[in-house]
Amino acid sequence: MQYKIIDAHSHLWLKQDATWNGMHVKTLRNGRSDFFGEEVQMIPPFMIDGVNSAEVFISNMDYARVSAAVVTQEYIDGIQNEYLADVQKRYPNRFFTCAMPDFFAPGYAEQAKSLIQQGFKAIKIPAQRLIVDTGRIMMTTPEMMQMFHYMEDNGAILSIDLADGDTQVGEMKEIIQECPDLKIAIGHFGMVTRQGWEEQILLARNTNVMIESGGITWLFNSEFYPFKGAVRAIKEAIDMVGEDKLMWGSDYPRTITAITYKMSYDFVQKTEELSEEQKALFLGQNAERFYGFTDLVELPYIKNMSE
Repeated sequence: MQYKIIDAHSHLWLKQDATWNGMHVKTLRNGRSDFFGEEVQMIPPFMIDGVNSAEVFISNMDYARVSAAVVTQEYIDGIQNEYLADVQKRYPNRFFTCAMPDFFAPGYAEQAKSLIQQGFKAIKIPAQRLIVDTGRIMMTTPEMMQMFHYMEDNGAILSIDLADGDTQVGEMKEIIQECPDLKIAIGHFGMVTRQGWEEQILLARNTNVMIESGGITWLFNSEFYPFKGAVRAIKEAIDMVGEDKLMWGSDYPRTITAITYKMSYDFVQKTEELSEEQKALFLGQNAERFYGFTDLVELPYIKNMSE
């Protein structure tokens, strides 16, 4: 392997205790959570205390030979700014962490400004969560645009997940037109298994917009490993926007309740449908360039006891 692997979509938390749209998410036991009133296996069962720590993730990364990871955020996990600032400080060459203001509270643009001034280099918007039963927060409001302009002027990246299909694509087009130098990473591979996913991918025809594949194995979970449908989607996206616009992401740790962490990318390495150059760009080189990673660690192969 002549390139280093970077995970462009992951999550960390010390405690999962969140409320969204009037519903709760709380840690239970053995990796399970109360998710909107349903008990689900949120993380692998060996995480018995519900702590999804940087140290456990680094152990998984080292085993799978993943040099670095981008840590995003989601409302269902609770806002993790304090912990992620600490993670960034302690492991600067392993993690690129995203801050998240509370977009349901007044003054979120000033909060975003403060987080960037504290040292965060990216702001996360789980935009699909901006659509709630009581209404919808539009991303084209004056306060949102104020925040985007500040991010653009200060080189901060926007990490964003969109609602299915083209629901929020119109808003994104307006943001891109208004802030053409704002660097944007669109997650979940455009919600690839949902109708209209191509409209999200096509946003990457704009110079500073990238697509990352966090959750792609979850979206193709019904077909399971080796995720041939996911490979076909990656090929289709390459045809639409180019091989230099796509990045691999795992959506760790939720996706490794079904598969191992290494399986979340090695189906790309093993396929014969992509060239070696395309694999190298997708699995690391595009993210290295986009996020500005330096001093990436070299991870040796460690033989399994079962081999």
